Amino acid sequence: MLSSNPPRPARKTAPTLPPVPGRRGAQLEVQIHPADIRRRVRYLFFSRRELVLLAGGVLLWLLFVGFGAALAPEVVRGYMGRHEYRALKAERERHGERLRALVARMEGLEERAAELRLKVDKIFLAYGLDSGESIGQGGFPPQPVPELPQTVHANVIRQGYELDARVGNELAAIVTFLDEVGSFEDANRERVSTTPSACPLRGDRFVLTSPFGNRRSPFTKNLDFHAGIDLAAPKGTVVHAPADGVVVFAGRYPLQRSVGWWRYGNLIVLKHGDDFRTLFGHLSEIDVRTGQRVRQGDPIAKVGSTGWSTSSHLHYEVRRRDAERDFAPVDPRIYILDRRWRDEERLLVRARSAPGQTNYEPLPTLFTR
Repeated sequence: MLSSNPPRPARKTAPTLPPVPGRRGAQLEVQIHPADIRRRVRYLFFSRRELVLLAGGVLLWLLFVGFGAALAPEVVRGYMGRHEYRALKAERERHGERLRALVARMEGLEERAAELRLKVDKIFLAYGLDSGESIGQGGFPPQPVPELPQTVHANVIRQGYELDARVGNELAAIVTFLDEVGSFEDANRERVSTTPSACPLRGDRFVLTSPFGNRRSPFTKNLDFHAGIDLAAPKGTVVHAPADGVVVFAGRYPLQRSVGWWRYGNLIVLKHGDDFRTLFGHLSEIDVRTGQRVRQGDPIAKVGSTGWSTSSHLHYEVRRRDAERDFAPVDPRIYILDRRWRDEERLLVRARSAPGQTNYEPLPTLFTR
């Protein structure tokens, strides 16, 4: 028998996905639908354990990012600090080099001040002044070095302060000496003009070959006293007057009167006031006459090799009247103020402390009139 009710169609059910192998229990499904419907849908399944691990990883990443953000200012400051430290270190080295250069200049100033002091001492000796009575003798109390912080360049800075104190002390003494010399020159102009203070030879074409003092004679080979200095120079070199004066002798001293003075060859003797006589021996030419007045720097003769002489040179003597009123020889280098000699400090010490010479040939009366 046929039923009058037509059969019902079968109900459609959603397709069941096959289980993912190895995954059991509750899972989180994530579907990724591409924009193109023709492409397959992607399914991601996460178990509870994987979710916990993923959340922990995200949390750790967030903590790392947060920690990095917190440390970033310190890292930046550290980097900037190292950069600034290197810059400051380089700047400190530059300041150190400048300090050392300044100290070197101060040392040069100290040497220059010592040279000026020697010149002032020579002026005092040449004028017959007593430096021991000067208010500048002994210098002035140096300024104390201030307390310095303990830095890398503390020793250099301290050295600079000490040099500055010494140089300042020396310059103050020199200024005092020069003021006294200036006052003396203003009050004694004639004495100053007749002090043999200039070198009789100009330029640098001469050499000191025999100093003042005891030496071995080139002729007799015996030890004798050399009353002047010998300046080797080419024949014909002009000889100049070392100070204002008058010619008291010009020529060759007669052999019958004195063999010693005859050995000087062509000789000029200048009178400089009552205190000084200067002598110029072994000349090739004489350009002045007896009684002639000369001024400092005037040409008076030419270098030669007359008399007892082994080569062309000028024998130059300075005689100064001593306490006994005799004209005793003194080292001419002490009175040559326009030239620097080696070992001048030793010369000055010897000039102040050495006893007067006694084994010298006295001047003939003709030279002392």
